[in-house]
Amino acid sequence: MFPSAISPAYAGDQPTLICFSHLRWDFVYQRPQHLMSRYAKEFNVQYVEEPIYTDEADSWLEVRHVAEGIQVLVPQLGIDAKAHPEQEQRRLLDQHLGLGTGSNIILWYYTPMSLTFSEHLHARLVVYDCMDELSAFRGAPPRLVELERRLMERADIVFTGGHSLYEAKRLLHGNAHAFPSSVDVAHFARARGQLPDPIDQADIPRLRLGFYGVLDERLDIVLIDELAALRPDWHLVLVGPVVKIDSDSLPRGPNIHYLGAKTYDELPHYLAGWDVALMPFALNEATRFISPTKTPEYLAGGRAVVSTLISDVVRSYGGSSMVSIARTAHDFTDAIQQALQKAGDRTNLLHEADLILDGMSWDRTWHQMRRLME
Repeated sequence: MFPSAISPAYAGDQPTLICFSHLRWDFVYQRPQHLMSRYAKEFNVQYVEEPIYTDEADSWLEVRHVAEGIQVLVPQLGIDAKAHPEQEQRRLLDQHLGLGTGSNIILWYYTPMSLTFSEHLHARLVVYDCMDELSAFRGAPPRLVELERRLMERADIVFTGGHSLYEAKRLLHGNAHAFPSSVDVAHFARARGQLPDPIDQADIPRLRLGFYGVLDERLDIVLIDELAALRPDWHLVLVGPVVKIDSDSLPRGPNIHYLGAKTYDELPHYLAGWDVALMPFALNEATRFISPTKTPEYLAGGRAVVSTLISDVVRSYGGSSMVSIARTAHDFTDAIQQALQKAGDRTNLLHEADLILDGMSWDRTWHQMRRLME
């Protein structure tokens, strides 16, 4: 087990886990939040977000308590810090943590970019949880590849967000382990029952085809446009924030509905009102290694899924009658019609979903990671 960290910033004898993430805690509830919420049972979790630049002269560290055992740290960098932001982030972090040389902590990285201001910290263990190939995303910093190489050299253990990513990273680290995204079955199984239709979805006619997630360069907007045109009697519901792409580039039509970002607790309510769930991902560098969390979430909600040819989806779910793989808009319409026929046999559909999800949970993922860490 891990002995206690020296951290005068916090009360109690629990060790400290410092998590560096490119994802804001309040953005979309996904892998980091699921895992850190569980690690908070035994660690003082410090979740360090990317900085926010302000027009103030001085810099300061915003500290928020978001859950039991979890603090979110957001560097607020003033005008004077813009010339040397990493140096200022290091100062703010050290000042908050109060960690001395030899302090016993766990460092957990989601982004190699954080290495620029945290590499000096002495740690009992360094974990790199590589949930995505960030260097392939739009707007990725040029330094990211080199920083990941340095992080790989320092990390004691590497977790990956899917099998395709594992096959790439295991060539770079001798202690890499695949942990595809899991699911909170009970949370999304609520969609199997009668949930109130959200106000902004209630007036959308059936038949409804739904997607929730970040709307960015990974979304196949041409496919969505073609599918909507092929079947104007079907309504496409897209739930999620628009990020890194111009919202004006999204296809428009009377049967395409953008409902914006929703909270994690709201998602089952939207899912309950869909007839079939979609994963219309583009096939590009940004999606080459993804293992979408929404696949098991849709299944837990009792919805058949139609997806594009994402490697990890094909590998993990392609043989299932619940998940159909389609290439073109015409293929999607055929697969959706088949999924609708299966949905008519509700009992068999739910049984098939339960077989796929048997034993899958974030609790299990967390326990398996902990055993490897020890």
